[in-house]
Amino acid sequence: MKILIGQPKRENELNQLEYELKSNPEVDVVLFPEGYFNHEKVEKVCSMALTYKTYIISGYRDENNKDRAFIVNPLGNIVLERAKTPENKPLYTPSKVEDTRLKFGYLLCREIFMGLDDMDTENADFIFNPIGVGMFSEEQFKEWTAEAKKIAIKQKTYVIGASHADGSYRNCGFSIPLAFCYDKNGNEVLVSKNDLTTRILDLEIKKIEVI
Repeated sequence: MKILIGQPKRENELNQLEYELKSNPEVDVVLFPEGYFNHEKVEKVCSMALTYKTYIISGYRDENNKDRAFIVNPLGNIVLERAKTPENKPLYTPSKVEDTRLKFGYLLCREIFMGLDDMDTENADFIFNPIGVGMFSEEQFKEWTAEAKKIAIKQKTYVIGASHADGSYRNCGFSIPLAFCYDKNGNEVLVSKNDLTTRILDLEIKKIEVI
């Protein structure tokens, strides 16, 4: 299983996603950030998943500019789509979905802080955390990655997340782009800070390829 972890810049088109798919046809899953595309591009993203026979895990903005969860399979079928959980509410379901032989967990951006208590503990092959923009402080970076590690240990599976390369929380002007992966024992496979390199994670050998 090869997973491409992308940290694109925000854009109105799908150029960076298409580039990664074309350049890396061997990958099984592509992870892109929350809000990478809008509702007008959903059909196109599904078509790209079918063309390149790849799962695409990301998030998009709906007609009201609200964030929504999104997973499309290699047949171009959407297998997970729901609203983002509001603050101070229990985690929305589904937070896990099964497709063919794989089971995906999904936490959209700050839902990472709901996953420890609210996500069911049924087996999942991995849990993905698409993130909108980078962290607004070093403290938030530490809190976020620490939470991902706890979830990996509790759920006994990989937890993988990535943010956009640009933008900042509420346009505060400061951002730490991040990408991470923890294994089922909470061991660090990848923790990237202010490094915008696209990576391919090979789960069979726990190797990170920088591209």
